[in-house]
Amino acid sequence: MTDVMSELHRRGLIAQSTDEDALRAALAAGPVTYYCGFDPTAPSLHVGHLLQFMVLRALQRAGHQPIVLVGGATGLIGDPRMSSERVLNDPATVAAWVDRIRRRVAPFLDRPAAEQGLRAPLYVDNLDWTAPLSAIDLLRDLGKHFRVGRMLAKEAVAARLNSEAGISYTEFSYQILQANDFRELFRRHGCTLQSGGSDQWGNITAGADLVRRTEGASAHALATPLITTADGTKIGKTEGATVWLDPELTSPYAFFQYWLGVDDVDARAWLPLFSERPAGEVEALIAESEARPAARAPQRALAEELTRLVHGEDELRQAEAAGRALFGRDDLAALGAETLGAALREAGSVTVDGGTPTVAALLQQTGLVASLSEARRTVREGGAYLNNQRVTDAEAVPGEDDWLPGGWLVLRRGKRSVAGVRRAGSPGRDT
Repeated sequence: MTDVMSELHRRGLIAQSTDEDALRAALAAGPVTYYCGFDPTAPSLHVGHLLQFMVLRALQRAGHQPIVLVGGATGLIGDPRMSSERVLNDPATVAAWVDRIRRRVAPFLDRPAAEQGLRAPLYVDNLDWTAPLSAIDLLRDLGKHFRVGRMLAKEAVAARLNSEAGISYTEFSYQILQANDFRELFRRHGCTLQSGGSDQWGNITAGADLVRRTEGASAHALATPLITTADGTKIGKTEGATVWLDPELTSPYAFFQYWLGVDDVDARAWLPLFSERPAGEVEALIAESEARPAARAPQRALAEELTRLVHGEDELRQAEAAGRALFGRDDLAALGAETLGAALREAGSVTVDGGTPTVAALLQQTGLVASLSEARRTVREGGAYLNNQRVTDAEAVPGEDDWLPGGWLVLRRGKRSVAGVRRAGSPGRDT
């Protein structure tokens, strides 16, 4: 067994752990079965969840047995939030999300198992053992092991108790259900380690304590740090939108661009967390960023590595090609209609119906300029482009040959401001 704890510490992936010496000894002694759980409170996980897969993958590489739990039961309840009660989704919706999430994240661990001969992950749904529980079972067999004082001390619970919204017994009971997951996985699969975010520490340690109380066995826990941007925003939030792992919710191009666009300070801090490159390469990329920040070396490394992990090699190449083409370095016509459309929807686009307006009018309609006079001035100064060709006549009307696959035109102002124009009725998704 490799010293995976040292790797996790080096990368900054451990914020808290139970008895670390005991955990190190267990990991060194032989394969440990470990798990991380994800609640289907949305149809997809988001980039913040990737941190948990970094831990899952590191332990898998070290020879241990991963379990991924997608909570069909806990997803019906929802972990208490600091602000307000969660909206309870109907069982059919939650069940569909369980399946959708499981299919999306499976390659993260399945590929290394197949390609590197590592232990294949197990996928479980806690509805399998929670649904048969009766109210009496819950109260007598589980509830008696929990002390209300400790449950009240949880930060989110305390905050809600002191608010006007209060907290329902439904959400208050969440900790018992999650703790029981650890006990069931111990009983069924010999699982002795749970990982998760620091915000789940109380729930995770409650599970380890339940295993100790009811099974007389040692169980371990570790938590990753909570990741925010330098200005305090949650990771994966961009202009109020969430960056999802599902390509139907966030396109591979938008996913790739998110990582390219992160702040230098964040990129340097996040690279060790999210990159599986050797330590020397990570240190060199950070040093390069400090010496030449304009090169954006850590951002590009994150964009490439994580897009490949989440979406695969082909989608990474398409996302890279789309970025080069939109900004004039590659041929736009070589992009497929789907890739071009995804990139332009992310950049911002408008739809035209009927006759095509002039270039000046399109520059204004797309928001690249504020007025027609500004559009004409931009053209005169040589800063307006149609399909990467400099425009010399502001009153020119794009011709039939200018429309790209999918019914798109690409307008650009200067080097970095891009927008799309789509012809109404073209095949594909309307904007």
